[in-house]
Amino acid sequence: MTRGSRGLTRRVFFRRAGLLGGAALASGAVTCGPGGPDARGGRAAAPGAVTAPAGAPARAPATGKAIMVGSANALPGMERAMHLLKGGPDPLGAVLDAIHMIEDDPNDVTVGYGGIPNEDGIVELDASVMEGATLRSGSVGALRSIRHPSTAARLVMERSDRVFLVGEGALRFARAHGLPEENLLTERSRKIWLYWKERLSGRDDWIEAAGETDDPDIRWFIDTYGDEDFRPQGTIHISALAPAGTLVGCTSTSGLFFKLPGRLGDSPVVGAGLYTDDGAGSCGSTGRGEATIAICGSHTVVEHMRQGAPPEESGLRALRRIVDAAKNPRHLFPDGRPRFDVKFYCLDARGETAGVSIWGGARYAVHDGARAVLKDCASLFGRPPQPL
Repeated sequence: MTRGSRGLTRRVFFRRAGLLGGAALASGAVTCGPGGPDARGGRAAAPGAVTAPAGAPARAPATGKAIMVGSANALPGMERAMHLLKGGPDPLGAVLDAIHMIEDDPNDVTVGYGGIPNEDGIVELDASVMEGATLRSGSVGALRSIRHPSTAARLVMERSDRVFLVGEGALRFARAHGLPEENLLTERSRKIWLYWKERLSGRDDWIEAAGETDDPDIRWFIDTYGDEDFRPQGTIHISALAPAGTLVGCTSTSGLFFKLPGRLGDSPVVGAGLYTDDGAGSCGSTGRGEATIAICGSHTVVEHMRQGAPPEESGLRALRRIVDAAKNPRHLFPDGRPRFDVKFYCLDARGETAGVSIWGGARYAVHDGARAVLKDCASLFGRPPQPL
């Protein structure tokens, strides 16, 4: 082609055509190769043709399975919500229905209503949600007065152009969308917080009541969590595979007991406490959030599954990275192993599941569509030498 009426040389013409073709491919508007119309209204691609940009969610295989996997405390919620996952059009809604059951339970002091407060006696909640078909996500952190942070996180995903809101901004957003505000501190959690505060020092102005450990709420806490280290932590996570093949996930928590006000762990951090990608897998975590954030834990697990590793192996690889990265003597036993635990709950695109932990003795929940059960986590080490 010679320079013509449009002033294009042959070289410029083909260079521009190439750029336009690349842009069309990146947008998903063009598929390569022969065939009839595909699901997007274009042409079906020939075998091996590129039909999506690198890094986009893979197409979810329609397995026909309905699977939930998550933390052990999620079991009753899974039992309640599985019918919604199997027959409903909203997989994330099914997961949130299960999560809400635990967020509503004042006897689970690790999430939602009745969660253990921060060091000032104020309950602050964190949550994240993610859908694998679009890679959309939403998170809230240090959210006060809202019982269901998981719902607030979904609103951030669906009703804002942002991903993560925290503190007062998160509360204002939740309020604007009509989520009711309430005092989340139950009498049980208040007593536990006060007992912790009174035991911090023998030289401050706080004095324990005589016979305080005979109080049923304090005794329950000691029997459940012990009284040598009053810093336990707990969370709820569920990842789910819908029959059509799409993956969704949610993580929700009240965080580390008696935490610094405003402290965020991994639960609301997309890529750390939760990551979900159709065609690869979904993962969430519980345990020491700072350690999980350091290696982008849930994303790391999902990337191992994307590369073909089974869920259990994928989770154990990520845990090994956490162990190798743990260098602070404050967080180590004398033998150099972590004085903390992390658990990953792993689900691949085929519906295979696993629960893994640094230390032995942990359990996780699975619902295979027929029944919900607790299973033992695979672990790097046996039981810890001392309570964590």
